[in-house]
Amino acid sequence: MKRKLYKNLLYWKENKIKMPYMLIGARQTGKTYILTEFCKNEFEHYVYINLDSMLEVKQIFEQTIKPEEIIKNIEAILEIDINLDNTIIFFDEIQVSERAISSLKYFCESEKNYKIVVAGSLLGVKINRFKSSFPVGKVWIDYLYPMDFEEFLDAIEEKKLLELIKQSYNSMKPMIESVHNKALNLYSEYLCTGGMPIAILNYIEHNKNIFKFEDEILNMIVTSYLADMSKYTENIESLRNNKIYNSMPAQLGKENKKFKYSLVEKSARAREYESSLEWLLSSNMLLKCQSIATPKSPLKAYVENNFKIYLSDIGLLRVLSKISVSEIMMNKNMLYKGVFIENYVAENLYAKYRELYYWNLGNEYEVDFLINVDGNIIPIEVKSSERTTSKSLNYYIKRFKPIYAIRLSTKNFGEVNGIKSIPLYASFLI
Repeated sequence: MKRKLYKNLLYWKENKIKMPYMLIGARQTGKTYILTEFCKNEFEHYVYINLDSMLEVKQIFEQTIKPEEIIKNIEAILEIDINLDNTIIFFDEIQVSERAISSLKYFCESEKNYKIVVAGSLLGVKINRFKSSFPVGKVWIDYLYPMDFEEFLDAIEEKKLLELIKQSYNSMKPMIESVHNKALNLYSEYLCTGGMPIAILNYIEHNKNIFKFEDEILNMIVTSYLADMSKYTENIESLRNNKIYNSMPAQLGKENKKFKYSLVEKSARAREYESSLEWLLSSNMLLKCQSIATPKSPLKAYVENNFKIYLSDIGLLRVLSKISVSEIMMNKNMLYKGVFIENYVAENLYAKYRELYYWNLGNEYEVDFLINVDGNIIPIEVKSSERTTSKSLNYYIKRFKPIYAIRLSTKNFGEVNGIKSIPLYASFLI
């Protein structure tokens, strides 16, 4: 399945960037797959090394971090010859060796033409807690997230529909109603599968019949996430990580979605759980959306203490919340569906901006998201249906006078009184 990130890899190759390419992302987002495809397609030869399973190679880094010595020892262990002119080396699960990460600096600085790509499921956590000297400025860092709705449509061969969505977004003219309804239906199916490549593949293998989709695929991913928490953390932190992750349906299900430690555990205190929350954020399992009282550029300068937390994938949120495919497709459980939609939009915005913000004024007014477009702060309101009445957005527009506002809902494309109406399925274009 095609991923939009592939063009970033081509840019790295075509511009002959000396820095090793480091891909960060949560487990099961497809890091190994896309890097393997890139190595196979774009280079004459490639060497794949999984440092979690190939312990003999991992031990090399414990003895030396000099590139020439590392390569010679890899050649001896694997019984191969590595021609640096036409060979790329892929170190997978590199987070298990801090020394291997440190060595990337020397691969970058070497006069030899090394081509190195690396990935790791918990690489973000490792970087955040790096004990040695991280090779800052010596590594080209990129991020991979679950597949968005655009990649979903591409994977299921709906390229013509995708083209029409993009045309309507650029013109803000409504699509033909039957085409709009088809997009809405596929979007609902995406809410069920989420963006994990293995989940979308399961949907395709069942002839795109969403009612035959196997939830066990997503449940296994959740299990693997919880297993990672046990494997890579101390017992008490693992327990706290687990409690935070499992509290997410309750966190998002309440009317005021501000994150509350008391929903993790009644007696929980911030100082006890802050480290665990940071672990989950660094692992890209969760996404943080920070409160803003003053919507000015740069938004980061006006952050307040309150924040909301979203899950990294809408499909995982569905199975974690024990909500069936039929509840989504039949528009049952509409109260909680609004939570799903907000999480879905958060994923799209985070993948593009790597930051999330929302505006609120006490308990009376709240706008779901804010984005910075060329110094202009644009408010985004999210509605789960065609009902688009919003006193919060109207108040925000009246008070702050943005150049335009965005309302995401199931309504067709259009623009009235400075508010752009964008269907939820097109939120990846914002």
